[in-house]
Amino acid sequence: MDYLTAFLVGGAICALVQVLMDMTKLLPGRIMVMLVCLGALLGAVGIYKPFSEWAGAGATVPLAGFGNMLFQGVKKAVDTDGFLGLFKGGLSETAIGISGALLIGYLAALIFKSKPKLP
Repeated sequence: MDYLTAFLVGGAICALVQVLMDMTKLLPGRIMVMLVCLGALLGAVGIYKPFSEWAGAGATVPLAGFGNMLFQGVKKAVDTDGFLGLFKGGLSETAIGISGALLIGYLAALIFKSKPKLP
């Protein structure tokens, strides 16, 4: 049942983003930033944690989950390190995900030949 819930929630988030992309003139980059900020905001008000416990990977894998993770890292680092935690908390909490994305992107660039996009 957990797999089904994660699939349905993650699919619903992706479907809502697709509708937003189709119905508005917002660029994909702006929509991604909105998702990260929404995840951080929902984490700050305490809604995202119960939601992610219920939805599992359907809530933690999309970009909103990344925003929540950034917020949680900053919150934890500010509690322990004070003002400097604002700068290091988000990166230390998400370092594994960021490093994995960089490594996989680099390996993909080595394996595949990119082609210039023609206008």
